[in-house]
Amino acid sequence: MELPAALRVAVDRALEGVALAELSAAASRLSQRYRAELRDGRFHVGDDRAVQAYLATRLPATYAAISSCLEAVTARRPDFSPASLLDAGAGPGTALWAAAETWPELAAATLLEGSAAFRDWGVRLAGDGALPPADWRAADLARPLPELPAHDLVILSYVLDELAPDRRGALVEGLWAATADLLLIVEPGTTSGYRRILDARDRLIAAGGHVVAPCPHDRACPLAEPDWCHFARRVARSRLHRQAKGGEVPWEDEKFAYVAVSRRPGLPIAGRVIAPPRGAGSRIDLRLCAPDGLDERTVTKRDGALLKTARRLRWGDALGNEPG
Repeated sequence: MELPAALRVAVDRALEGVALAELSAAASRLSQRYRAELRDGRFHVGDDRAVQAYLATRLPATYAAISSCLEAVTARRPDFSPASLLDAGAGPGTALWAAAETWPELAAATLLEGSAAFRDWGVRLAGDGALPPADWRAADLARPLPELPAHDLVILSYVLDELAPDRRGALVEGLWAATADLLLIVEPGTTSGYRRILDARDRLIAAGGHVVAPCPHDRACPLAEPDWCHFARRVARSRLHRQAKGGEVPWEDEKFAYVAVSRRPGLPIAGRVIAPPRGAGSRIDLRLCAPDGLDERTVTKRDGALLKTARRLRWGDALGNEPG
């Protein structure tokens, strides 16, 4: 997946003239903080150079993960057409770009972000990007949320891992109160990220929400440790991205865990592909999360049209209610 052209141009402009050595050093510091899930009272991205490192190395992957989640939402809620977005922990506005690409009719956005550097660069990136009007607000998500009107779509991406455990539940519940229709939460695709998603999922179901994605049901997750539910999206790396991270491969796989919960149920599906499909030709092995639990399914010629469908399925796709 690649960034929208307008965002790609804005990022390139933001990185013009930055010395590669400085960008690489800032990217290394940023990566260390993210991987350690460090909570020391400082923003991971607190100054201009850190923002530029984020734009070069993290924004493409974050955009890809959020976009993948929104694609899953549209499949189960084709009627969903949000007019307003609330993004909590907005960074440089990544989720706004992804939501506007998914729903061009999006009319307004409220973006909560504690880092002044992120807010400043978010406004700069928007520039002439034809994004809906955005109200950027300073907000420390480690504290109680300010009073917020309800928004059709609420997004919380890559934030819970930065908060103390005793703050996460209150934030999820506060954002649900500000959700008119759908709340999307995205976390790194690690076992700890998955556990944070499970906790949020449980809270939202208890509050009356309906899981739209990835789960095809609202029951307890059928996976048992050490297994965990996560997905991946391949991201194209720019030349500068590769140089800043000291890599040569022109792509990377961003792994993420997520849950999208709505006040309305989505269309039923037969299952979600929760591991890369195996096989080819006349035999495809699928691992599915189905409405009644895990489903390890082998699809062959005997399954008729389902085999043609199975050949096209990717990790994270929904399986419709095809016969067989």
